[in-house]
Amino acid sequence: MSATLTVDPKKYARLANRIVVKAIETEEEYDHMVSAVEQLIDKGEDRLSPEESALMETMAILVQAYDDRHHPLPSVAPNEMLAYLMETSGRRAKDLLPVFGTRGRVSEVLSGKRSISKEQAKRLASVFKVTVDLFI
Repeated sequence: MSATLTVDPKKYARLANRIVVKAIETEEEYDHMVSAVEQLIDKGEDRLSPEESALMETMAILVQAYDDRHHPLPSVAPNEMLAYLMETSGRRAKDLLPVFGTRGRVSEVLSGKRSISKEQAKRLASVFKVTVDLFI
């Protein structure tokens, strides 16, 4: 969201008190917080007040923190992530020639025989519009 929004502290406090914005400790609190975030999302981002936008961002951070602690995603090898992103975006090995230089390097990276350099990771992140850490 935008940090330039002016949030009325009293309006924000009234909204936050309805939901009880605090660290999530149980699945029930998690479900309640997720439901509250979904209600704000359903309202439409362009229709949210500055206070609702700020509250939604705060709740999303709390939900993410709970997810990270209690439902961590398994780590995926960089070459497997690359293969997945290629598949879902319809890209083929030849589309990665500008990143890797040769078909042989592309093949070696995809098979896991060659690791992805930091520079290649930066280029891949730009190509796929994702964060660099997916490839490192």
